[in-house]
Amino acid sequence: MDLALENRVAILTGPAKGMGAAVTLAFARAGANVVLAGRDVGAIEPVAAQVAKLGRKAVIARCDVVDGAACERVVETALSSFDGRIDILVNVAGGSGPIGKTGAQTTPPEFDEIVRLNMLGPFNMIRAVAPVMMTQRYGKIVNIGGTFGMRGRAGRLAYSSSKWGLRGITKSFALELGAHNINVNCVAPGMVDGPRFRTKVVPEMAQRLGITEEEAAERHAADYALKRVSTDEDVAWATLFLASDVSRQITGVDLPVDGGWASL
Repeated sequence: MDLALENRVAILTGPAKGMGAAVTLAFARAGANVVLAGRDVGAIEPVAAQVAKLGRKAVIARCDVVDGAACERVVETALSSFDGRIDILVNVAGGSGPIGKTGAQTTPPEFDEIVRLNMLGPFNMIRAVAPVMMTQRYGKIVNIGGTFGMRGRAGRLAYSSSKWGLRGITKSFALELGAHNINVNCVAPGMVDGPRFRTKVVPEMAQRLGITEEEAAERHAADYALKRVSTDEDVAWATLFLASDVSRQITGVDLPVDGGWASL
């Protein structure tokens, strides 16, 4: 399917590694040019180099997404780099917060830190880019949420709260920007197979239950209807779909990419 993303201009936050890098390269392969925003520009440079090898242009912008002024500077960089146009915003940047702590054990600073990153960050970026998209009467905004923001999760109160809040941001902006031909949606990954899953999640379960790491990985997969854990590429494809005109009549939705867990 041709997603017609050739020469589109996309801003992506959190592009340095894992899911963010996979989403970035998927857009480049689809023909988009990208502005890569993050705090550690050195970590972004290898991804930008891969984008260049794919024949697309990548501009790196230093940005802490909880800083509204920094987000506005990213938009200014994108406009000056790509003839005054921004077609797509993908908010990948986020964090996991305290893991394994109950709500009573979570400290106010821990709660505040993850809520600011996972909610204020996307809010700042959307707020910065919305006037541009409203003027051009075109835009696609995709927030990367999580399935713990669709079902409650003990031991992940701060993270779960932040991702539930991101859903509210998504839906309110979808209602407010829809009249300007701007789609706002949320992709909600479940567990994603990658370094964190293989080096932290799986070994922790294996040790706790006294089983092998292979058995632990199989137990995670067994939670899902499709009996497999998602990959970064699964998330990237869903993001491409919602950033394209193929999904022109879809806005305000939460799309779980989890092999069947959050919605079943």
